[in-house]
Amino acid sequence: MSQENVELVRRAFDAFNRRDLSAFLALCHPDVEFVTYAMQLEGGDPYRGHEGIRDWWEGLLAVYPDFRADIEDIQDLGDLIITRARMNGRGVESAAPMDQEVWQVGRPRDGKVIGWHWFSNEADAREAAGPRE
Repeated sequence: MSQENVELVRRAFDAFNRRDLSAFLALCHPDVEFVTYAMQLEGGDPYRGHEGIRDWWEGLLAVYPDFRADIEDIQDLGDLIITRARMNGRGVESAAPMDQEVWQVGRPRDGKVIGWHWFSNEADAREAAGPRE
C-alpha cells in the first residue's frame, strides 16, 4: 500500500502543476484538511473538504498564477508521506519572485489524501508526523 501512497502524492503534485483541479480533487478525500505554511504563521482555519481546496486553489493562483510545486524528495513512512518540495512563482502585481523549500506531511485514507500539512523545515514536519517505530 505504501508505494501506492507515494504515487498518490506524486499524482497530486502533477495535477496541481498541470492546473487540473478536477484531477487534484479526485485524489483528495471528501473530508480533506489542508493547512498551508502561511496559515501556520498567520493563523486561520484549515481549508476543509473539496470546497476548501477550491478556495485555496483559486486564492493562490490569483496571487501567483505561475506557481509550481516540484517534489525534490519523498519519504514513505507507511501511514504518512513526507515530501520535500520546491515552490516557486511570481506575484501577479509585483512580479516579485518566490522560491521556497517546504516540507509537506500527507496522510492518505482510502486511496485518497485526507491531510495536507505544510512546514518550513524537516524537523517541524517530522515532529508533526509523530514518533515512528
